[in-house]
This record gives sequence, structure tokens and C-alpha cells, in this order.
Amino acid sequence: MSKVLEGIRVLDFGRYIAGPFCASLLSDMGAEVIRIEKVDGSEDRFLSPVSESGDGALFMQMGRNKLGMTLNPMKPEGREIVRKLVATADVVVANLPPDTLSAMGLDYDSLRAVKPDIILTMISAFGTGGPYSNRTGFDGLGQAMSGAMYMSGTPEQPVKSYAPFIDFGTASLSAVGTMAALLERQKTGRGQVVEASLFNTALTMMNGTLIEQAMINRNRVATLNRSQTSGPADTFKTRDGWVLVQSVGGPLFERWVNLMGEPQWLEDPRFKDDINRGENGEIISARLAKWCAERSSAQVLAEMEAARIPAGPIMSPQQVLDDPHVAARQMLKPLAYPGAAQPAPVMVTPFSLSATPPAVEKRAPTLGEHTVSIMQSLGYSEADIAELKQKRVI
Repeated sequence: MSKVLEGIRVLDFGRYIAGPFCASLLSDMGAEVIRIEKVDGSEDRFLSPVSESGDGALFMQMGRNKLGMTLNPMKPEGREIVRKLVATADVVVANLPPDTLSAMGLDYDSLRAVKPDIILTMISAFGTGGPYSNRTGFDGLGQAMSGAMYMSGTPEQPVKSYAPFIDFGTASLSAVGTMAALLERQKTGRGQVVEASLFNTALTMMNGTLIEQAMINRNRVATLNRSQTSGPADTFKTRDGWVLVQSVGGPLFERWVNLMGEPQWLEDPRFKDDINRGENGEIISARLAKWCAERSSAQVLAEMEAARIPAGPIMSPQQVLDDPHVAARQMLKPLAYPGAAQPAPVMVTPFSLSATPPAVEKRAPTLGEHTVSIMQSLGYSEADIAELKQKRVI
């Protein structure tokens, strides 16, 4: 079955998540993606090692469906290899500051001098044009500097999300932008720069809170897991675990009131709408906390489901792996990896297309696994390749 991006070649100079996962999504849709990393392996390859060679869990996800080659683009011979690769490519993905892109010959002017219709998907921490343009950064900075951390945890202890949602959000938005640029090129023949940043994504996700602050000076502070704009919406301890209940809107609140046996709350002005329920959430959470403490998690969830109130268990990573819904929908694809005792359960593409379905098909490449074949496709001989290896260019 054909895929949307068959025939498209992507050079992935990304590191960690934002750039690599953008390229991963493109690879799932059929693009040929070449992951290009340092000669000894880039740092993100070895994060949370799970194989004998030290290759990491994150790389198992980010590297799926990709070819892998090693290259030092800072050496003259490496820059020449970059130029030859670019001449064969449609898209270059790089999550690096602008000055680093220039030093590696990956800035847009350098790329289009080689391939006029090239698309550069450029991802950085803060974007170009402001005083932070050349700062480096990770997901946590986006959370910290957007208000997200301030509004998490408690006033005494801001909390960063364990899941790097700013990185994954930026990667996803970058993939959307890249697809739009490919569509435009198909219509006009023109390449362009697709630019995204962690800070852009973080502010997008926090924009509603920023709008409220700008318009009515609400000055919110963190309330741990309790929502400030609806209720009941909080985490609750049961006899044997924890659950999250999340209710928004009058109909759900009415169902919950009936479940709790508190019909008078429907006439109480403190709970007349979502914003008032949020502002009086401590009272609502205290009532539900008492109810949950008397029941097991299974009992709480069964009664919530019967009342059609959104609720779910707070699960450990192992419980997620064992979850029947995850298994029934085949959400995690096992991919065997050399030197690993167990297959990596890689999450499948998080969206589907009915006619041209994306797919996770191949494991991540070992270090430099495809370097020789890629170099040969560029016209390098075995002797050339041996010399470049000896010089640590590849």
C-alpha cells in the first residue's frame, strides 16, 4: 500500500526529541529519513540505555523507520558530504540554534545554493529574531518560561511535567509545517523555511491562561492537580490507589451531584457554573475525596463509568504496558534491537489515515549502520570511505 510521502528524502540532523520526532512522523508516512549523528554517536542515542551497546530507550522511539549514518560536518570533507546529501534531499530537519546551523552549512542560504527547492525545518529553543535566539534549551525551559511550571505543583513548589510534552508538541507542529511546505512546493516548485520553537509551542499551550491574565488580571497560582476552572476535577486517593476525575460542564456536574447524593448543590450559587465550581473546588474535592477513600479504585471507576463521568486510574509505567486497551488496540509495536534482551515496545504513529496508513515498521538503526551504503550511493568508493573513516569524517 502506498504512503503519503513515498519518494521524499529527509535528512535528520535533529537531537533528542523535537527534531527527531518530527522526522519520525515523516518516516511513518513513507519518507526515507537518514538520521545523521556524530562519529561516536550523538548524546541522545545513549539516554536511558537499554541495550548492550548502551543505546537508549528514547532513541528506540526516535530512530524507528530511519537509516543511520555518522558524519562530522565541521570538517571540510564532511561539509562536502553534506552538500552531496542535500543535493539528493527534499527536507532537512535540524533543531539547532541559528549560529550552529551556519557553522555546519545547514542554514537556508547554504542549502538552497545546493538545492533551490529544499525545505529547511528549523527547530530551536526560542526561535529567531529575539534576544534569546541563540540560547540552547530543552523541554523544561519551555515549561518554566511559559507559566506552565508556575501553574503546576503548589505555590511553594513549582513542578515540571515528567513527560516532555513541549518537545513532542513542537515536533508534531513542525511535521504539520513541513507537510504544508511540501504541498506548497508541489504547487509552485518553491522551497522554504519551516520554523518552530519550544517557546512557541509552550506559549501556544498556555495561551488561554495568558489571555485571561492580560484581560482581567486573574493572578492565578498553582493548586496541584485541582482544576481552577471546573469541578470536580482532581486526583483522589482510594483504598488501594489513586484515580483522576475530570468534569467540565453542567450536565457532568449534575450527574456527579446525583452520584454523591447532594441534590441541593444544584441550587447552590457557589456551584452555578464551571468557573464558580473551579473557584470553590476545594469544597467539591473534599466531598469526592471522602467518597473515594471509602472505595477501591475499581469500585470508584465502575461507579463513575456507570454515571458517565470521565475518570481513570493513575497507572505506573508497568501498568500501562499491561493495560488491556493498549493491547487490544496494538498501540505498542515490539521491535527487536541488536544487543537488547527484550524488544522495544515502540508507540505506533499517534494518528491514522484510512487510505494511506502511516506505520512503524523498522527498528532504530545501530550506530552508523547505513553509512557505507549511503556513501556509496553518493559516488564514494570503498577506498574513499576507508580514508574518510580513518580521518573520522564518517
